[in-house]
Amino acid sequence: MPTRILIADDNALVRRALRVLIETNEDWKVCAEAVNGRDAVAKAFELRPDLIVMDFLMPMLNGIQAAREIGKEAPTPPMLLYTMFLTSQLAEEARAAGFEAAICKDSSGELMAGIRALLRHESFFPPLAALV
Repeated sequence: MPTRILIADDNALVRRALRVLIETNEDWKVCAEAVNGRDAVAKAFELRPDLIVMDFLMPMLNGIQAAREIGKEAPTPPMLLYTMFLTSQLAEEARAAGFEAAICKDSSGELMAGIRALLRHESFFPPLAALV
């Protein structure tokens, strides 16, 4: 059975690119796409994905707020924050909200490594010294 991944990003082009990249691994399947934070929470509760890749800046709820909502119901799937605005402060907020990984969209080559780390029950954050 493939690993079921929920993508949450308000940009349709980003969602499409993430789906294509994720599904190059035959063991991973995108089970749904969410278009905003509230949609991400609803789909996380409804579909129970194995992993969530979520943007920070989204309408209705941002990624941090959505992660906090998702974290209220156990079990919580591993969550990876995928954002253009990764700073050391945001990485710490993400960790506190329940994310186990954070990747800057400029470093999308690390996305696959981040997903693999989460599936091994490891965290995946850039060194804070590398962030603003």
